[in-house]
Amino acid sequence: MVRTMQAFVLTGYGGPEATELREMPRPRPARGEVLVRVHAAGLNPVDFKTREGKLKVIQRYPLPAVMGNELAGVVEELGEGVTAFAKGDRIFARMPKAAMGAFADYAVVPANLIALMPAALDFESAAGVPLAGLTALQVLRDELGVKKGSRIFIPGGAGGVGTFAIQLAKYLGAEVTTTASPRGRALVERLGADVVIDYTTQKFEDQVRDRDGAFDLLGGETLKKTFSVVKPGGKVVSIAGMPEPQTALKDLGRGMGLAALFWLASFSLRAEARKYGVSYRYLFMHPSGSELAELGDLIERKKLEPVIDRVFPFAQIGEAFAYLEAGRAKGKVVVRM
Repeated sequence: MVRTMQAFVLTGYGGPEATELREMPRPRPARGEVLVRVHAAGLNPVDFKTREGKLKVIQRYPLPAVMGNELAGVVEELGEGVTAFAKGDRIFARMPKAAMGAFADYAVVPANLIALMPAALDFESAAGVPLAGLTALQVLRDELGVKKGSRIFIPGGAGGVGTFAIQLAKYLGAEVTTTASPRGRALVERLGADVVIDYTTQKFEDQVRDRDGAFDLLGGETLKKTFSVVKPGGKVVSIAGMPEPQTALKDLGRGMGLAALFWLASFSLRAEARKYGVSYRYLFMHPSGSELAELGDLIERKKLEPVIDRVFPFAQIGEAFAYLEAGRAKGKVVVRM
């Protein structure tokens, strides 16, 4: 039996120098867990934010830690009590928040976070689904309550989460307005966007009004301006702004201490939202095998298409990070083992 594996490891906090490829012990599945032979893994902004130490207040990992938050691969070994899967099953998963571990030849995943891959997908496409797809589903369906006739604004629709968000909002029956560069326009229109604002020549805050809700993917000034395009009583949910108290209590299951910290940190954003009569929510998505299976079903039925920008070999994961951090990717960036 192979006892070691190659893994991309976080050794400290900072820039690219805080990570390295190294040999690590191959993990073993405990009760309720599955050992997966990883074939591909998706990269996400949360990965380089973790490396930079920006999320230490939310999750601090014992170092060195194998990085990576989503994967696709084949079941290699079942832990005690696992009956829903069999050796050889093709699966995909979002790793548990407290563990990471997808950037490696093998990963241990709780069985309840796993779903069978859609038969039509290759591993690279499947690896780009879990984190971005679940985030979009949970924001649109659970937080914004998108339904037939909803008018939703999704700035930055050509990125990894945005490509899923546009498709899922359309599937739920919404009219979708997004922003994109001329390079991204054809993509977001193909995915179903009804109105596309060219952010290189137009200000969306001058073009968009009275949306029922908004899904902010960009943060910063874009988020502040987004409050003005949502009608009073509406809601803005962000994955790029500042966490607020519900993030601590509902998403992270933490106590009032972190909630109070987030209350202070998000005070100005929440005040800006109140000025327009809208509510503000920052979502930290939760892994779910059952919801991932729902996304897999939509993919099987051709209602949802993973958009992959580039696939890098695992040996070039450093270059993959640099490409993702440059912010130009249209869709997901993936590494192939």
